[in-house]
Amino acid sequence: MAVPKRKTSKARRDKRRSNVWKISAPSMVKCSRCGKYKLYHRVCPSCGYYKGREVIKVED
Repeated sequence: MAVPKRKTSKARRDKRRSNVWKISAPSMVKCSRCGKYKLYHRVCPSCGYYKGREVIKVED
């Protein structure tokens, strides 16, 4: 069975357990048509437009 040759230092252990590797929250941008915030490269959920044209019909 594999056994470590040396004790893992506290610094090395804590680096591994740090939150550096976690993903960040997705970036939001304002919709060019209605001004509400939406995700990049997605249809706006409030107005239904993407790249200046209507993709889905949204009821008011």
